[in-house]
Amino acid sequence: MNLLVAGGATVDAGKTTFSVGLLDRVDGVGFKPRAGNDYWYDHDDYHAAVEDGRLYGKDAKRLVDASAGDHEPEAINPVHRLWRPAPGGGSGLLGRADREFLVDRVGDDFVVNGRAALPDHAREHLPLADALVVDSLEEANAVMERHHLQAIRGLTEPVRATDPAVVESYGDVALPIRTVEFDAVAVVDPGRARIFDGSRYAKAHQVAVGGPREGYLEETVQNVSNLMDPRATVALPALTSAERDDLAAVADAYGEAYDELLDVARA
Repeated sequence: MNLLVAGGATVDAGKTTFSVGLLDRVDGVGFKPRAGNDYWYDHDDYHAAVEDGRLYGKDAKRLVDASAGDHEPEAINPVHRLWRPAPGGGSGLLGRADREFLVDRVGDDFVVNGRAALPDHAREHLPLADALVVDSLEEANAVMERHHLQAIRGLTEPVRATDPAVVESYGDVALPIRTVEFDAVAVVDPGRARIFDGSRYAKAHQVAVGGPREGYLEETVQNVSNLMDPRATVALPALTSAERDDLAAVADAYGEAYDELLDVARA
């Protein structure tokens, strides 16, 4: 059984909390094809990983901690991006006016933004001697198509070989890995979860992007979910930080949503 958790909001939709509670409920393994964190806002998490010469974030760590068996964050999260705020204007290499990309971990390799001043701490601790350096948007796009997409597709067999598998998307991206068929989809927003049939969701995604073409185009959840009605919509209660850290408490609080999701997946 393959379950997808996507978010209706760009950030803070509650995807990871929903996913870890679901993992506790089904005793499965979690996957996050792509993730990112911020050198400034997530500095503790940054330090915890980079001091060991690694690059991953708290979402991937929460997923492996909640998963059955022993897993490393990098194994379930092949692409991780480190950002930092970019006050003072400018669109940056990737067109973001509010922040700039510093370095990506793609599998075991690294891609560095040659136009950004990478923090000395990162240069000291990360294995960047053989990193790819990109200096333009065209170079970045080419590297993403050649390396990032391949790394994400590399999750296909691990997900297919896992039962049950819970795949958490990133941002408000509707379908983070196109080479996996999902039995059911939960679209999580603050305060609610909408449950969709996996095959109908995949067909709506094809319509939204104009067909089943390959590429790095990422369609938003809103553009896909607007094309279909959910099988169920369930209210999600607000949780304290202590409750969010307690897998059993999350599984209990979100139990109705998980029941609906699993009913759709098994239909």
